[in-house]
Amino acid sequence: MTKLGRELAAKGINVISLSVGEPDFNTPDHVKQAAKQALDDNYTRYSPVPGYPELRKAIVNKLKNENGLDYDVSQIVVSTGAKQSLSNAILTLINPGDEVIIPTPYWVSYSEMVTLAEGKSVFINATIDSDFKITPEELEAVITPKSKLFMFSSPCNPTGSVYTKEELEGLVRVFEKHPNIYIISDEIYEHINFIGKHESIAQFDSIKDRVILINGFSKAFAMTGWRLGYLAASKEIAAANDKLQGQTTSGTCSIAQRAGIAALEQGLDTVLEMKNAFERRRELVYNLLKDIPGVKTNLPKGAFYFFPDISSFFGKQDTQGNVIRDSADLALYLLNEAHVATVGGDSFGNNNYIRLSYAASDESLTEALRRIKEALGKLK
Repeated sequence: MTKLGRELAAKGINVISLSVGEPDFNTPDHVKQAAKQALDDNYTRYSPVPGYPELRKAIVNKLKNENGLDYDVSQIVVSTGAKQSLSNAILTLINPGDEVIIPTPYWVSYSEMVTLAEGKSVFINATIDSDFKITPEELEAVITPKSKLFMFSSPCNPTGSVYTKEELEGLVRVFEKHPNIYIISDEIYEHINFIGKHESIAQFDSIKDRVILINGFSKAFAMTGWRLGYLAASKEIAAANDKLQGQTTSGTCSIAQRAGIAALEQGLDTVLEMKNAFERRRELVYNLLKDIPGVKTNLPKGAFYFFPDISSFFGKQDTQGNVIRDSADLALYLLNEAHVATVGGDSFGNNNYIRLSYAASDESLTEALRRIKEALGKLK
């Protein structure tokens, strides 16, 4: 959808993109300055495969000070984006035929990464009525002798859902009964949550050695293009990821790593400023979505997405007689009719929804929702 939106924009059409999953803020100045200094200091050679020791130490300190989690430098592997950290973890854990449990909606690459590792994705369908979160009973029901891995994100892309400590405790009680299952916890949106303290499933000692915590710099520090992520795991899993990465990409960009050190060591003031802007926009979009007949929405607790139910429009026709059959059709209709780029929920495992990113200005969001309302009103 982003690609199609850019093609329309190239033709001179005013397209508002609500499809991109990145902050619309610039990387903080102190982070950029650290990168410039790294160039002057000639950090231009190969970096260690798991990352510079100084960056890994800064990550250890971050996990301790912000999350209350104890890790050693040897348990941290820095990669070229959190996406590579996820892929590395799956490739090191999953053998052909292993089952990977994924709650839906899920970030689009999860199941494809499992496919690349020759595993089998097993989905647990969560809906808007449960704020897109699963229960311990639903988790227990899909576990089989082939279950090897559970993976989820909190805050979640695409729904913005956030698990509370109590909800995580319920899932942990299930994992305690199944010691062969590992857990990937994607926490890349950690700092963009609107309920207070972020809760990590890695805080529970009974399963911590089986948790692979994934995080990075792209969302909190608006560093999407820097491609800098990391995982924290047991020494055995971290060593396996180090070994795999050494045979694929090796160490990530030296300049980005030096910038990452500055990001972690110089405070969260810019992060808080960005989070507050997102919270204000969330309220704006929530009220505008509620005003559109046929759209069902909840109030996300984190990230910068809405995932409204738009299934009431399935079966309706546009002015040209084209039938809206699914979320992909609706997203394409909104692009062509309203010139607003969204993403169909089928990409995230739930076809009844579309994803709207509110990483845009207040003015753009207001105009985009006006256009969407008008376009949906034309469907008969």
